[in-house]
Amino acid sequence: MSEESALASTILHVDMDAFYASVAERDHPELRGKALVVGAGIRGVVLSANYEARKFGIRAAMPVGRAQRMAPHAIFVAPEHHRYSQISERVMEIFNSFTPLVEPLSLDEAFLDVTGARKLKGTGREIAVEIRKLVEDQEGITCSVGIAPSKFIAKLASQHCKPNGLLEITEDRILEFLHPLPVSAIWGVGPKTAESLERLGLKTVADIANTKRSTLVRALGEAAGSSLYELSWGRDYRDVVVDEPDKSISNAETFSYDLSDPEEILQELLRMTEKASARLRERKLFARTLGIKVRFADFSTITRSKTVPLAINGTHESYEIVKALYNALGINRAFIRMVAVSFENLQEQPPEQLVLGGREHGWREAEGAIDKAKARFGGTSVRPGRLIKPD
Repeated sequence: MSEESALASTILHVDMDAFYASVAERDHPELRGKALVVGAGIRGVVLSANYEARKFGIRAAMPVGRAQRMAPHAIFVAPEHHRYSQISERVMEIFNSFTPLVEPLSLDEAFLDVTGARKLKGTGREIAVEIRKLVEDQEGITCSVGIAPSKFIAKLASQHCKPNGLLEITEDRILEFLHPLPVSAIWGVGPKTAESLERLGLKTVADIANTKRSTLVRALGEAAGSSLYELSWGRDYRDVVVDEPDKSISNAETFSYDLSDPEEILQELLRMTEKASARLRERKLFARTLGIKVRFADFSTITRSKTVPLAINGTHESYEIVKALYNALGINRAFIRMVAVSFENLQEQPPEQLVLGGREHGWREAEGAIDKAKARFGGTSVRPGRLIKPD
């Protein structure tokens, strides 16, 4: 290893391949080799599609109804968020066995800084090979890994070797790899920015690199213009950030038909609150701000939120706030397409406030017991009575 390469950082971007769909295939081997889509309800959205389904043009975030028309023979399964969390946690443990510098981006991808691990664990490529083997052997799913001196190039590399691949971009190959790519490959270039760049005649990353920084700043603003210019030359000096805290936890439901019955809507809000608060407790987090989103049949949307003095994570107390937020809207028999519940201002420490005459044990202990029962006997083994249908 040369002195220059010894000093350079080695960053891995590890991305699971069609994660939700891969978990479904792992749990149901009979589905392997068939077009599989994770997403349910004619008005729901696709969370993931395996590579067989993608051949028909099905992509994440696409309406389920459209995906069904594109591939009527495909198998559509409902999401199982608790399974994704379980497997993600075990995958992250594999990452942490190589380096403490792990920055999860979501359940199915993370950056790893393995610079300090090279002396004991081998080169970045050798570490990546071992990680891919462990993930497949232990969890039965595959991942793709990009290796580079920076986060930006590592993530691009992983995107270019999917599925189930490995691509290393060394310092001397960065511009050769980066410059032919379309401008949309750069972080921060969405449809609006791409349109602005196209008006300037800039179609590739090389076009941006060969444009004066001042021109980009005039067209896009100081922050965006300077950032694009730096990234077009492969300059990304951000560190891998360990234990980035969750900013929010939410749960949403788009209904198969518009709801107008207030009791049905409150049931759905309770269901969303139950799911989101269970994820809070699973991560040992508490929230100070609770919010709701209501989308009507005409796609108009209302959001409301409330910040409480003491952070909470219980279903019962959270639902009381959610219900009050909804009732305060004064909606009467409106047709509602979607509802969502969100928890924000998250913290790890439980609130403590002594209340004169307060009960020694209460809802928090009860919901802890409920979570344990669900983990052992299944997610529907214990439910609020309001969510149990007569049939």
